[in-house]
Amino acid sequence: MRRYLRIVVLCLACGFCSLLYAFSQLAASPEEGAGGGGGKPQAAAASWLAGGGRGGAGGVGSAGPAAHPGRSDRCKDFSLCYWNPYWMLPSDVCGMNCFWEAAFRYSLKVQPIQRMHLAVVACGERLEETITMLKSAIIFSIRPLQFHIFAEDQLHDSFKGILILKEVDSLLYVDTDILFLRPVDDIWSLLKKFNSTQIAAMAPEHEEPRIGWYNRFARHPYYGKTGVNSGVMLMNMTRMRRKYFKNDMTTVRLRWGDMLMPLLKKYKLNITWGDQDLLNIIFFHNPESLFVFPCQWNYRPDHCIYGSNCQEAEEEGIFILHGNRGVYHDDKQPAFRAIYEALRNCSFKDDNIRSLLKPLELELQKTVHTYCGKIYKIFIKQLTKSIQDRYDRPPKER
Repeated sequence: MRRYLRIVVLCLACGFCSLLYAFSQLAASPEEGAGGGGGKPQAAAASWLAGGGRGGAGGVGSAGPAAHPGRSDRCKDFSLCYWNPYWMLPSDVCGMNCFWEAAFRYSLKVQPIQRMHLAVVACGERLEETITMLKSAIIFSIRPLQFHIFAEDQLHDSFKGILILKEVDSLLYVDTDILFLRPVDDIWSLLKKFNSTQIAAMAPEHEEPRIGWYNRFARHPYYGKTGVNSGVMLMNMTRMRRKYFKNDMTTVRLRWGDMLMPLLKKYKLNITWGDQDLLNIIFFHNPESLFVFPCQWNYRPDHCIYGSNCQEAEEEGIFILHGNRGVYHDDKQPAFRAIYEALRNCSFKDDNIRSLLKPLELELQKTVHTYCGKIYKIFIKQLTKSIQDRYDRPPKER
């Protein structure tokens, strides 16, 4: 029995020593890389932990006398990370021992903030609409936005100064008649819900097949039961560029760029809604590549002019408003027009944004004679929340 007990103790001791050796290597390796292999292994910059959580005013590496009042006579600016058999730092070094510092060093590195990319095509008399859409995106969003605006020559000067990137990893495309009632961050987060085969996300064209357009009138293939609407389209561009798509023109799978023009040539006499029809044809043949999000992310007059048929919007409110059919500019759907005019006339000043809701609700109450106006509260439910969230954030993040 004693022999077995000695074997167990010996194994535990060996395991413990191996663990100590592993952590000593972990602690030393970052310093050797930073120091170029010469001299004492010293941290390339002060550890956030060693500085006691340095604030933004001083920045990383500013843990001197000013950062730690009352300890200037005993704390060094930089913590030296080396193996200490007693798991302690010298008394004149602020922070924790190397075991913990090495373990946490990488997890506490500040990650660069990734931009969200928003694309729009501005054609004809769409300047005011586009500016209003961009304004709604900027007001409520949290992370930085990068705009990609494809405009006719006469519109270029109006968008002067906006940087357009040629290639991005992911992109949100919207029509000019889109209004964001929630931060762009929210729909951008749906990219994380894509499975390994999905390259894009859109909402259904209709929720109710009895009033659907594609299932009643289309003369070409379309996705699902009622087709999809391309007014709001979230894309993983990296996957889209790499994928080979099934199609009905050849048995060979084609890349996106190689497929569009032949597809247009084949169906040009059968399509009504341009690029949206082509997208429906593509995802009819590649349904595994599409992520379908609910109608509240692309809420259109079709969802209420014949009676409410977007259950998600009824429960949670409208996230993105899509004023197709020209409803922002006529009196057919005054509820849509009221939202558009409120955001068009709103400036970026905090007081103006905060005071937007009350007069807007009064305008919406005048629309209750229409089907969409009868459910006007879903138009401002998320807008109210977005404005409140904006003022709950620190001023620098608004």
